[in-house]
Amino acid sequence: MMDGTAGLSGRRVVDESVLDDPDAVAAHDPGGMLRFIASAGAQVRESAALTAEANLSLLEDEGRPRAVVIAGIGTAGRTGDVLATVAGPRCPVPVIPHRSAGVPGWVGAADVVIAVSASGRSPEALGAAEAAHRRGARLVAVGAPDSQLQSVAERARAPFIPVPRRAPARASLWALTVPVLLAARTLGLVKVNEADLAETAARLDADADRCRPTAESFVNPAKSLALGLAGSIPIVWGSSPLATVAARRFGDTLSANARYPVVTGALGEAGRGRVGLLDGVFGGLVESARDIFADPDAAEDDPTRLRLVLLRDGGLNADDDTDEPLAVEERRADAVQTLAERRGVRCDVVTAEGGSALERLASLIAVPDFASIYLALAHGLDPMAVPAVTEMKELSNQ
Repeated sequence: MMDGTAGLSGRRVVDESVLDDPDAVAAHDPGGMLRFIASAGAQVRESAALTAEANLSLLEDEGRPRAVVIAGIGTAGRTGDVLATVAGPRCPVPVIPHRSAGVPGWVGAADVVIAVSASGRSPEALGAAEAAHRRGARLVAVGAPDSQLQSVAERARAPFIPVPRRAPARASLWALTVPVLLAARTLGLVKVNEADLAETAARLDADADRCRPTAESFVNPAKSLALGLAGSIPIVWGSSPLATVAARRFGDTLSANARYPVVTGALGEAGRGRVGLLDGVFGGLVESARDIFADPDAAEDDPTRLRLVLLRDGGLNADDDTDEPLAVEERRADAVQTLAERRGVRCDVVTAEGGSALERLASLIAVPDFASIYLALAHGLDPMAVPAVTEMKELSNQ
């Protein structure tokens, strides 16, 4: 019988010294989450190779589908968001992420269902795969080898792309995403070539090196971002659809790894109401009452404040069709930075880099992924072990 506190540890106020002590970092990260996140570039390469070995010709032979449903939950569900935003407005068919069991009622023989599960046993992915088979839809399954999901795919005579379970699902985003993208490429829905994958993997490798545990806080962008967020309520907004996927991913990792409550979303939606948070009791109101002469080390007496993280997509692919002009996105991002500055709300900016949509997305995800882990470590939390998740599964399974 669990009492609700078993396995809980950590401290309310961060200890900055932990992050610049490699031995302390290792001691607080016994499961190796930093190592798993640092493998993102290798995940891209391995998954691309495994997908190339899978028999996707059946997808190609039957032509373009009416729609594509990507079925999965958690990180697996995020793969559908990545596909939708990388495919962009030019995608010739709807791309629909689906996060509940089964498939939408309209799915039939004209459609494709991509079922994704890191473990190969999530009810959402299994239910979708079974439903796709019953309805005659084309199926692609992505997940752990020798799993229940593979068995369903084999019964349906559908392609199965094995993703070795080397890390927790939340640290396996790229291992799960690449097969989804390449399956969509086979269907003619997205332009992702080998150069894009190679450059994305190289970008992830480079960011992993910049964010390595031995790089001190003042030169490590992930440690700096983590310390800036410490003790705050983070608001993470993306300036474009692509940046919004990265913002929501950061919300996932801040919640799971660092156990922080977080607000995420699109900057365009924020401008219709949520930007008012900057005026609220955790924003401008508390900042206006701040004593600039107070001891900055008296953290226990310091009220909780907002911390804005703005993910900006530089719009490097200016020739692509977009939902709205890039100039509008840029002006909106400039405006919210100005609003935050006027109210004294601190703002961190991560700007996309790279020549393809996939590489730009990787550049917005990598540093925040590391930051969520460093924030956990600074609080004395083990980012691998989340007792509440384990307890919820046990209670639900009863």
